[in-house]
Amino acid sequence: MTAPLATAGAALALAPRAAEEIRSAVAGIEPGQLDALAGAIAGASRIVLYGVGREGLMMRALAMRLYHLGLAAHVAGDMACPPVGAGDLLLVSAGPGGFSTVEALLDVARAAGARTACVTAEPGGPAPARADLVLAIPAQTMARDVGGASVLPMGSLFEGAQFLAFEILVLLLRDRLGETAESMRARHTNLE
Repeated sequence: MTAPLATAGAALALAPRAAEEIRSAVAGIEPGQLDALAGAIAGASRIVLYGVGREGLMMRALAMRLYHLGLAAHVAGDMACPPVGAGDLLLVSAGPGGFSTVEALLDVARAAGARTACVTAEPGGPAPARADLVLAIPAQTMARDVGGASVLPMGSLFEGAQFLAFEILVLLLRDRLGETAESMRARHTNLE
């Protein structure tokens, strides 16, 4: 158990360590896995994304950026999400290696003929085993947070690394698709 933080200043002093942990996790991603995922996304007719909890929030953030890139991106469970089939990609998040809902959706998508991809910190888990592609982010999740080395609680290191890795993925896709900051900005909502 760590000592309680007595002041906000003490808590803020942890920011450099937390940022370094996130940087280190993203630096540990295998470039070939990131490139393969970018290729699958760029080649898909539609991309449907799914994750639970805070991982789900990171997947929603990625879905928004994929839309800004001009891709047909949707979030599973949203009312306007289309069915998936041949030519489509289901991209899920399972940091700890498995969630029953994620595994069920992977099975449904594969049965419908869609390709599947899983973002995880536990590539040996049941969800990645069901996926065609895996993007492994070597970061602490709730699967290994007891006595974990991260200064961040629970699965926050994985979720923070997801955000940064996804923004790097967007930059890779932007160049691959011939998009620009201006073309992406033109797709941003005006209903805010």
